Amino acid sequence: MSPVIAFGTGLAVTMGAVFLALLYLRSPLQVILTDLCGTAERARFWTAFCNITLFLVPFALALDHQPTAGVTKSLVFEISDQIESAVIGLIISVMILGMVLSRYILRSSFVAASKKDVGTSQSVSQTDAAVI
Repeated sequence: MSPVIAFGTGLAVTMGAVFLALLYLRSPLQVILTDLCGTAERARFWTAFCNITLFLVPFALALDHQPTAGVTKSLVFEISDQIESAVIGLIISVMILGMVLSRYILRSSFVAASKKDVGTSQSVSQTDAAVI
């Protein structure tokens, strides 16, 4: 097998695995983003943005790992190195996305709890005023 075919095979296998991961994450990501964004249209945009990011980072890393010419390393190991680079990129992308989303989830939960507390204290004050 030539290095070009090995590179193409590794790239196809890698991006196939990334595509399956994106399909798996799409629905839960859409639900979370709809909750955070408030509208389905905004959530669709940010879901598309996240999917592109989660696709392009592993793709760039897979493209960067090219078989070295003249080295007697087995092509299977060359392909596995390419897949490894892309999977590391996918993991890093998912982790960063998770950290960013978790910050917004915590912030939106805190804001919602604060609004609930303010609403409760206002209704108590109105009840106290009615009693007086």
